[in-house]
Amino acid sequence: MYVWPGNSLALRKSCDFGLIMASSLLPSSSAQSAECEDAEVQFASALTAVRPPDTTKPPDPNSFPIPASASLYFQGGTLVLDGVGQQHAVHPAFQWIKARWRCEAFHLPALLPWLRENRIRNSAQRWRRLTLSLHDGRQPHDFQLEALRAWDKMGRLGSIVLPTGSGKTFVAIQAIKRVGASAVVVAPTIDLLHQWYARLVNAFCSPGATGDDAMTIGVYYGGEKQIEPITVTTYHSAGDLMADYGNRFKLMIYDEVHHLPAPSWGETALMSPAPFRLGLTATYPEAHEQMDGRWRVADLIGPIVYEKRIEELVGTRLAEYRTERVRVELTEAERAQYDADYAIYAHYFRTHQLPRTHGPNWYLELMRLGALDPEARRAVLARQRIQRLLAQATAKLQTLDNLLREHMHEQVLIFTESNDVVYQVAQRHLIPALTHETKAAERKAILDRFQAGEYAALVTSKVLNEGVDVPEAKVAIVLGGSAGAREYIQRLGRVLRKMGNRQAVLFEVIVRATVDEGRAQRRGRHPQNRQREAQHADR
Repeated sequence: MYVWPGNSLALRKSCDFGLIMASSLLPSSSAQSAECEDAEVQFASALTAVRPPDTTKPPDPNSFPIPASASLYFQGGTLVLDGVGQQHAVHPAFQWIKARWRCEAFHLPALLPWLRENRIRNSAQRWRRLTLSLHDGRQPHDFQLEALRAWDKMGRLGSIVLPTGSGKTFVAIQAIKRVGASAVVVAPTIDLLHQWYARLVNAFCSPGATGDDAMTIGVYYGGEKQIEPITVTTYHSAGDLMADYGNRFKLMIYDEVHHLPAPSWGETALMSPAPFRLGLTATYPEAHEQMDGRWRVADLIGPIVYEKRIEELVGTRLAEYRTERVRVELTEAERAQYDADYAIYAHYFRTHQLPRTHGPNWYLELMRLGALDPEARRAVLARQRIQRLLAQATAKLQTLDNLLREHMHEQVLIFTESNDVVYQVAQRHLIPALTHETKAAERKAILDRFQAGEYAALVTSKVLNEGVDVPEAKVAIVLGGSAGAREYIQRLGRVLRKMGNRQAVLFEVIVRATVDEGRAQRRGRHPQNRQREAQHADR
């Protein structure tokens, strides 16, 4: 028997079968057709059998042809053959489990030629054709049309990578209109779910329409479960939605698709028979983020089909901008504390050569060792003290004071890595704070008042990094260089929405000769951050 690492959530949900061994990352798609029915081309390489046939072995002479009464149905994120026994010759994608031939629903497009050849009734797909009218009068920009054409050319499979603020949601709405069939959008947070819901209602729902003319958008998450031909869910809830209703959607859209490699979330793509898939992100995951038990995005929804960098859109579709690094010094007491803690921290990871043995994810190994090894635990605690010290460095807070005075007539977003610092800054400057602890109604009220100009500044940790529509601001201040490449790009995107000819500016306040500075320099060498920067070491 051919076995491969990992567990198939779909097969487990379908048949309550312990640890079914699942596919070791399927090959990437090279599909060219735009129609599900052209399955000989569609998913030609991506949807090969999860258990490749042994072509050196002659067919089993004792196997029987498929009965005329055979049918295929959807169950729990899998496809199940009915009326076909273990003695019959089946497609190699199937496994015999709990007295049925089963495979992940992901393989439906690749199975269609075999189903037709054997005259097997296909009752697995239940999506609907939709006649959609767009009520959004905006016309797509040239680059958005280019992205959609590239996606069409690749068989409506793959990811579109565009900067924050460039209209990825608008591109997805255009994709739904082009497909003209049931679709599901998977968003990373409930806030983004509600944002998608509002955008989809505005795009496709006619005010006052009733009966057959009324289009309703569904939402599926812990607090509400309403299934409609166009439905929005979260990564957390997508598994349950796909298990019960996955065969109702012809198009899957993954917003912020860099989350998809996570093991349980990647499984949701296997549980859907949708022939069309679209990923959206400003920060496509790096190779090391798609290894060690994590999924490869291209294997689940197709390759990158279109990409634009920030600098390609600046001045036309995004605001002109500059970034300024403001380097500050630690006080004498802060420097002594930093040096002592860094000696503990660095001694451990250098002695044990963690960066060499574990690559970019070596800190995860240090965290794991911290639960077992007292010396590793001392290193972890030392690093935590370093982060707290750098987050609250005296000179950083003084620089923030100066920048807020300098831009007192602008609307300003302030980012930190620590909730403690968020509340400290909020109290120090009497400005509202947004953290993961802020309730939805309060968050909306704060953002509404910021947009109305009642608040001149907001301070937040990470809740505005990703996806959430933020009212217009042209100044961002980042207190610290500890954010990675993805966070940096997301934060820059918060101030890049074009407003006339106004220039945006992002100030990054970092501590000289510390891990703050080292992280910022490494991020600057990152391919996604080779952008025009006006870096000022001192102001």
